[in-house]
Amino acid sequence: MTKLFPVLGASLMIAACSSTLDSVTADTLITDVDIIDVQSGEVRPDQYVAIRGEEIIWVGDNAEHIQALKTLDGTDQYIMPGLWDMHVHFGGGEKLIAENRDLLPLYLAYGVTTVRDAAADISESVLQWREQINNNTLVGPTLYTSGPKLEGKGSIWAGDLEVETEEEMNAALDQLQAMNVDFIKITDSALTPELYLKAVKEVKKRGLPISGHIPFALSVTDVSEAGLDGIEHMPYLLKAGASNEAEISAKVKSGELGYWSALPIIRANFDEQVALSKYRVLAENNTAVVPTLIGSQIIAHIDEDNHQNDPELALLGSGLKATYSWRVERAEQKAAADPNEVTERKARFAATRDLLPLLAHANVTIMAGTDTGYLNSYIYPGKALHDELAIYVQGGLTPLQALQSAVLTGPKWLGKSAQYGAVASGKKADLLLLNSNPLEDINNTRDIATVFSHGKAYNQQRIQTLLEQAKAKVAAQEAEEKH
Repeated sequence: MTKLFPVLGASLMIAACSSTLDSVTADTLITDVDIIDVQSGEVRPDQYVAIRGEEIIWVGDNAEHIQALKTLDGTDQYIMPGLWDMHVHFGGGEKLIAENRDLLPLYLAYGVTTVRDAAADISESVLQWREQINNNTLVGPTLYTSGPKLEGKGSIWAGDLEVETEEEMNAALDQLQAMNVDFIKITDSALTPELYLKAVKEVKKRGLPISGHIPFALSVTDVSEAGLDGIEHMPYLLKAGASNEAEISAKVKSGELGYWSALPIIRANFDEQVALSKYRVLAENNTAVVPTLIGSQIIAHIDEDNHQNDPELALLGSGLKATYSWRVERAEQKAAADPNEVTERKARFAATRDLLPLLAHANVTIMAGTDTGYLNSYIYPGKALHDELAIYVQGGLTPLQALQSAVLTGPKWLGKSAQYGAVASGKKADLLLLNSNPLEDINNTRDIATVFSHGKAYNQQRIQTLLEQAKAKVAAQEAEEKH
């Protein structure tokens, strides 16, 4: 006789009596653990999860037929898929390649089992790390990357593929496809709006996902209709809600307004109903949004906390820490030039954060991302994702919605939902074992007992070892630099 029970939206057939089941050998059996279904928000108590290699091979409430090399007691603990950070950067030039590589274990220490690299200037190394991680020769999260991003001639960012004609754009896309990138990243510091739209449409013809910044001379609906799959950063969503967005876009295109001078006008003319109408277009076109709010919060409140006493600084190489000064100095210069700047940037951060419930109401896909990386001050690898999720809840999302943004939407966007997003048989064993329930308090994602990634289990002792090794390496580097 068989018993039906659902696991994360699917149904598994198991035998009520173990004698009717063939014996199954697992590397690890987690016993009596509560499974969090991130799709539905349900918790299934007292379950068993069997792992072999990098795969979950069995989930159920009776494990008598499982022969495990190791058993892990999950009593009073919660298990869920590992977290995804859908916007990180590895960069800063060849001198910082080693420091960037040393960040990889930090993601695992904080339960981030997958990251999406959104372009910088050391793409060749990042592509190598992607393969080394997949081959288990390098410790780090599963890594997806855009490679170098698409930009116009004279881009402000290092490492871009710069184009100014349709022929150059197609050649750049050929190059990216030859590199076997996972998606295309496009930005607008020097790319014309016309070529931007052509590039988006061409990428969609080639069957690749594409995300990026948006020229302020275009609207979010313009780029969504062209096929943009992802919008990076929230100010574009604030602009979409301006009742005079078309006028602002025209003034940006003519040069009368720039990005920074347009922002106060946008906020002053924000209309919730206008915003909802635009957001529904994004939802219909499956254009996702990556908010990256933690960096905005840090800079908005840099006058209150300069982050010089953050313990996480001890985990970062001196070269990477030196790049943090760029955004801080810019914020200080703007504040010195305009006495209203500090008040304005705090209000702007709050306004963008408070868009989250509107996006959710319009059924826009929200993908958690942090902008962690060089140049982006005090956004720490791994830890920042927990900070980002906390902001989402502060902004009006439920803990479940915040979890979904870091567990479900990233795999879906990259076409990996068959492998990730649930604690179920056949899924990747990228898992997070927690001591407390994040559905009750989103900050419980920080209460980590064990992280599972690429066939390895990192309990608190092994996590502390990863952190101590990082600290020791940085301390040795800085001591050498002093001499």
